[in-house]
Amino acid sequence: FQSQDERFAFIAEWYDPSASLFRRYELLYYPKDSSIEMYDVKNRRTFLRRTKYESLHVEDLYVGSKVTVFSRHLTIVDYGNLYTSRKLGSRKERTLALIKPDGMRKIGELLDIIINSGLTITKAKMMLLSRKEAADFYADYRAKPFYHELLQFIMSGPILAMELLGDDAVSKWRAIVGPANPTATESDTLDSISESFGHCGLRDAAHGPDSVASAAKELELFFPSSGGRGPVSSAKFTNCTCCIIKPHAVNEGLAGKIVKAILKEGFEISALQMFNLERPNVEEFYEIYKGVVPEYLEMVSELCSGPCIAMEIRQFDPSKVFRDFCGPSDPALARHLRPGTLRAVFGKDKIQNAVHCTDLPEDGLLEVR
Repeated sequence: FQSQDERFAFIAEWYDPSASLFRRYELLYYPKDSSIEMYDVKNRRTFLRRTKYESLHVEDLYVGSKVTVFSRHLTIVDYGNLYTSRKLGSRKERTLALIKPDGMRKIGELLDIIINSGLTITKAKMMLLSRKEAADFYADYRAKPFYHELLQFIMSGPILAMELLGDDAVSKWRAIVGPANPTATESDTLDSISESFGHCGLRDAAHGPDSVASAAKELELFFPSSGGRGPVSSAKFTNCTCCIIKPHAVNEGLAGKIVKAILKEGFEISALQMFNLERPNVEEFYEIYKGVVPEYLEMVSELCSGPCIAMEIRQFDPSKVFRDFCGPSDPALARHLRPGTLRAVFGKDKIQNAVHCTDLPEDGLLEVR
């Protein structure tokens, strides 16, 4: 039951690149009609009058979340009043999801499992670990007889590190991963990732920390809060092309299905990273379309409307061209002419056409970088 004009209040920060400073706003959200208003805290004046904003939902609003309002990325840093904090101050936790080298062939399925579990992927990056990083990660296992084997295995190929967010995320993800060595008596683990995708023993496809404290510590290794780089990207920067899963497709939970389709078609995904892009970066990225494509401004707005997933795609069969697999940029046309292509299957219209792909072969490396 919602009272006539129930509203929730938050303190949000926006980084203003032109002034190089953080601006603070009070963000008010009215669940009854999904409308918002914003006040500039410092100047004590209305910044945005009450406006309907369908793409924001009450589930998106909690301390630590990033929301996009009219292509501005806001970080919610606090609750605006006691009422909001009591009603919404939740059991939201962050945890690390790590897909190990043996699980990488199945990342499409594993992303689907995460998305369907109701957890939100807030960061993602495909990485290669150095020996020191692997040793830091497995520090607690130093005395174990299989310690060196663990290090060798985690360094044997790319891994996918993700930050997951949700109610009781630590125990929820841990349950999905399942025990590393399920015994016959643990019949409840039959649907777990270790059981379905792992190869017994150390090769258990995925990892999840066992407590909120170890989740925080492990996330720090892969996604340093200091703004440091963390482990290097797995990008190869050779015979590659760029593919971006657009924000609307990420928000609709299609990332796993798109990744699965790309791998099934025989392409290699050699790097992957989730980004929240600011408008100036998108304008620069899409510069070649400016004045050429009438939808240029809407394309820019779409790409900075929320998180997107950028990938380095490599192909080894010259007859298979990734751009052809994406299909015509208009999904309606794609469904008519090339029904099996990514845009035909996952796209909605010319702006929300699921994926961006490099148009000119010689631009592949440039876009991936």
